[in-house]
Amino acid sequence: MAKSNEGKETPLMKQYNQIKSKNPDALLLFRVGDFYETFGKDAIIAADVLGIVLTKRSNGAANDMELAGFPYHALDTYLPKLIRAGYRVAICEQLEDPKTTKKIVKRGVTEMITPGVAMNDQILDHRKNNFLASVYLTKDMSGIAFLDISTGEFYVSEGPDDYLDNLLQSFQPSEVIFAKSKQKDFKARFGTKHYTYFLDDWIFSEDFARDTLLTHFETPNLKGYGVDEMKLSVSAAGAALHYIKETSRTALSHISRISRLERNNSMWLDRFTVRNLELLYPTMDDGKSLLQIIDATISPMGARLMKKWLMMPLLDLKQISERHLVVDTFVKEPDLSELLGKQLKQIGDIERLISKVSTAKINPREVNQLRRALTALKPIKDILEQSENKVLKKMSDQIHLCDLLRTKIEDELEEEVGVHINKGGLFKKGINENLDKLRELSTSGKGYLTALQKREVEKTGISSLKIGFNNVFGYYLEVTHKHKDKVPEDWMRKQTLVNAERYITPELKEYEEKILGAEEKIVVLEEELFKGLVSYMQDYINAIQINANVMARLDCLLSFADTASKYNYCRPEVHKGYELTIKEGRHPVIERQLSDDSPFVPNDLDLDNENCQIMMITGPNMSGKSALLRQTALITLMAQIGSYVPARKALIPLTDKIFTRVGASDNISTGESTFMVEMHETASILNNISSRSLILLDEIGRGTSTYDGLSIAWSIAEYIHSNEIARPKTLFATHYHELNELAEKLPRIKNFHVATKESGQKVIFLRKLKPGGSHHSFGIHVAKMAGMPPEIIKRSKEILSRLEDKAIAKDMKQKIKSIPDSYQLNIFQVDDPILEKIREELSNIDINSLTPMDALMKLHELIKQMKEKEEEA
Repeated sequence: MAKSNEGKETPLMKQYNQIKSKNPDALLLFRVGDFYETFGKDAIIAADVLGIVLTKRSNGAANDMELAGFPYHALDTYLPKLIRAGYRVAICEQLEDPKTTKKIVKRGVTEMITPGVAMNDQILDHRKNNFLASVYLTKDMSGIAFLDISTGEFYVSEGPDDYLDNLLQSFQPSEVIFAKSKQKDFKARFGTKHYTYFLDDWIFSEDFARDTLLTHFETPNLKGYGVDEMKLSVSAAGAALHYIKETSRTALSHISRISRLERNNSMWLDRFTVRNLELLYPTMDDGKSLLQIIDATISPMGARLMKKWLMMPLLDLKQISERHLVVDTFVKEPDLSELLGKQLKQIGDIERLISKVSTAKINPREVNQLRRALTALKPIKDILEQSENKVLKKMSDQIHLCDLLRTKIEDELEEEVGVHINKGGLFKKGINENLDKLRELSTSGKGYLTALQKREVEKTGISSLKIGFNNVFGYYLEVTHKHKDKVPEDWMRKQTLVNAERYITPELKEYEEKILGAEEKIVVLEEELFKGLVSYMQDYINAIQINANVMARLDCLLSFADTASKYNYCRPEVHKGYELTIKEGRHPVIERQLSDDSPFVPNDLDLDNENCQIMMITGPNMSGKSALLRQTALITLMAQIGSYVPARKALIPLTDKIFTRVGASDNISTGESTFMVEMHETASILNNISSRSLILLDEIGRGTSTYDGLSIAWSIAEYIHSNEIARPKTLFATHYHELNELAEKLPRIKNFHVATKESGQKVIFLRKLKPGGSHHSFGIHVAKMAGMPPEIIKRSKEILSRLEDKAIAKDMKQKIKSIPDSYQLNIFQVDDPILEKIREELSNIDINSLTPMDALMKLHELIKQMKEKEEEA
């Protein structure tokens, strides 16, 4: 705390400390004249993050305080850096003109910016939403809300932890808020990967939250939004809206509706699937995500919607069919697509522009951009209206041209205006009589003074008379002492100089009152006029938000058509049955990264719930097994977001969930091994399957020993095939060739392999899926291709040959073949003494209450006991 030489706080620092005490958890940018200053710990942080000079403010004695600041006009440069570094920033402005007061200027926080509450263009990514998430935690079910202040989107839902976790994965909020008492609970259930902030528990109370929502929406209840009975969601949503209001401190009329997210309206994609399929981000630095491949959108609104569509594939056949129908029209009519695309480029980001109208943060240049967007809507509406496509006609009907608003902006605002209101020149001549007079006065001032000076010279005969100006008493007439006897009596002397006298006249004083500060008056008047224009625009917020939604959908569908035309995609047939048939399917990401001389090898695939439920796919590393698995999932997903798919033909059953267990990665930060991560992900799959699920399993069991892994993989395949819950379609890629034996025992498991061709000492990967199993992994060949030293390759072949001569592999195969139908894999001898102990453990297990994960871990434990017994022997 800074003090003066007498040990007291200076007025400025007293004011700062008072404001800082009300915002202790925010970095306070304190406006002092033309600078934003930071003090104390805030200054140390600001200097470090922003790379600005850290100094000290001396207030006498030993009470120096750290100080760091930057010019006020550089706020847009420095503010984003602080927010991206994870800091909450409070903007403290001067609330009055220093010229109007002799006391310390009034100051106050006008805005709080946090990662989840931001409107600044330099902070936001125009192709991504900036959601704030609010979570209301209870024991079994919880409520969640997502609110983007920059677009006005507001969504709510409720469900168990795994569902909320999926939503957090899908919406990727910049900030998550929850009740103060739930800090440990939230981290235990959802991890520490989110930027979080906690609020007092009472803010999440249902009564307060409901009142907050009802007051904002000005409705007696929430039935019109379909959320009235969703008490958990209401608590989360009310807290989110309260937080936004308290931090942004602006009007929020653009948040005009709240939408309900239904668990059964979109495909289930857990975080493992999103990661493994690389939907949003590639796992390799030089890779590409599916979003990067299919996103050819023109507008920021379309880009944001594309991401939402990708993360929430449809389960409604009618909606899927409508999207495909529009894409089909665009593919068949490229001229129509091109014409719409040209108009769409002129629209810009009207969704965020109209949100700025609500919060009064829109600038003159952005108002003109909104006017240009409204102008571009007319031809788009006409084009859609003339289409024979019923869906496009419906979209045309939803477009509001807002002619009155567009005309008002055209009539009042200059064609070319700047960003800042205080630069003047915003409004056209004839809009305001006072403004026209002030402008005339401002521009004609020099000529008036020249004429006045000439007149006074002629009237008085003082040839050396001059007209000047200073800040003390304004305009004056200056007369040298030689001519002071010629000064008229009605002139008033104001100042005596060494060689001259300065006077003012009633006429000069009257003129001064008119011209002095004319520019300031112009700025003030134009600010008032601009506020009036923005206020008028408020009535069009809802209409323009609807326009933005139509343009975003149109943009996404044009993007699908563009990708389909360029890369030879086909229109998929999504149906209510269970048959999955893909002819000449391709991986949408991999094929785009291959060179022209290495085209992607397409593959056919047939799965159903009656004949071929599980495809057991064997083949060497690098042969294309994983690509085949992923492309099947991606084609299914793309079909259900309304896109065409990379195939010659695709019959896609309506799929409610896609599960993947692909690759292995240790979760070191939580102490989980590769195997434990693998088991957790697999358990999540087995506990949530349905007959409409699609499961991808790649190398299950490789995170542990061979016998353990084989046993677990075997039991998982049996469980998926024979459980009474559902018959999910499954692609099972494995190195365990012994699993081919399952096809002889279980009718809906079929063996396939990815073909190879041996030529001398070389192996050629054909990347073609063929019926039947494979019994060779070509691991040494792959090592050779990777550049392993020749001596290691040679030695590996010697060791492999020696191992193959032994009876271990043969004995293992014989044991598997001898398994009775009523048993899973049995790797211990019938007469082994340990069998009695294991049988006893098995008899004590309540099968009806055993989860798939428990079963896997129990099996792992029993096998471990057997191995320890063998090692002792």
